[in-house]
Amino acid sequence: MKFKLSLLLASLIIVSCSPQKKEETATETQSDVSVDSLVYPQEKHFKNMRQLTFGGDNAEAYWSFDNTKLTFQSNNKAWGVSCDHIFYTTLGTDDLSMNKPAMISNGKGRTTCSYFIPGDQTIIYASTHLGGDECPKDPERVPGGKYLWPIFPTYDIFVADLNGNILKQLTTERGYDAEATVSPKGDKIVFTSTRNGDLDLYTMNLDGSDVKQITFELGYDGGAFFSPDGNRIVFRASRPKTPEDIKEYKDNLAQGLVAPTQMEIFTCNVDGSDLKQITNLGKANWAPFYHPSGKKIIFSSNHHGDRGFKFNLFMINEDGSGLEQISFDEVFDSFPMFSYDGKKIVFSSNRNNNGTRDTNLFVADWVD
Repeated sequence: MKFKLSLLLASLIIVSCSPQKKEETATETQSDVSVDSLVYPQEKHFKNMRQLTFGGDNAEAYWSFDNTKLTFQSNNKAWGVSCDHIFYTTLGTDDLSMNKPAMISNGKGRTTCSYFIPGDQTIIYASTHLGGDECPKDPERVPGGKYLWPIFPTYDIFVADLNGNILKQLTTERGYDAEATVSPKGDKIVFTSTRNGDLDLYTMNLDGSDVKQITFELGYDGGAFFSPDGNRIVFRASRPKTPEDIKEYKDNLAQGLVAPTQMEIFTCNVDGSDLKQITNLGKANWAPFYHPSGKKIIFSSNHHGDRGFKFNLFMINEDGSGLEQISFDEVFDSFPMFSYDGKKIVFSSNRNNNGTRDTNLFVADWVD
């Protein structure tokens, strides 16, 4: 589940944040953006950056195992959707500045968190379509109130082919089941569920069998990904401690809501053992993903900014040392994922959006 970007930015009263970069114009498209005009001078780990999408909120782009495709979610109205739906694109072939990508989800309900399954012919994603054809509504924003994520209880996890045919429903429990990703080993799926009354992590086999709960502490555990060797899991978590915070968390959850404004990064073994808190930065630290070495973790955070909406990518050693800022946009960078060969990175950013609230996908070569 991603930040609902337009709601987040609107709630923080962003009018226009158009940072200065190297010579670029509002009319640039995928074909005429010069190499690295999208990279800030401080971004030494990025090279040959390309913008893939050009409108709406585009997020959670994840690589196919052969590193040639990306699956992602978008609410781009130009593509005929009114809330998040799942698409995929083939790099070097599709020009999304001119064409709509192939749509995987069926256009009903709301979808999130898609991920390729080994073989790259099928994709898992979560959808609310069994609960109704319409997009479920986001919670009303209360002036001066906290930003809240909806935890729609009609989310279930499905497998679909690249033509959008649903092949299997993997979860049937009552409540929220979403945020599923696949191990590089190709043997396990990790996902978030409320089936026990809290937001915890579970694993299951690719066919939905052998479901096991692996986190047990009160709080939201989600956005989990496997390490490159498939032996560990990294995820974001809230841990309410005071009686007031615990009550607020439980009250929100009872209404199908969670406040994602206080989260830290954790790791554990695939069975949930050796649980470790990696960050202690305060504010919102989320969207973690393992570096190809398996020794570092890249993630998005607003801990460094005076304004809550400034999110950048950071990298940290697995033991919590060596924090390094990776991206430097003035508004929003998040959802990083390294390609399986470790050569490229994809992420979402507000850069080059001409002062709009559009969040687009960007791919760059990764330089260690």
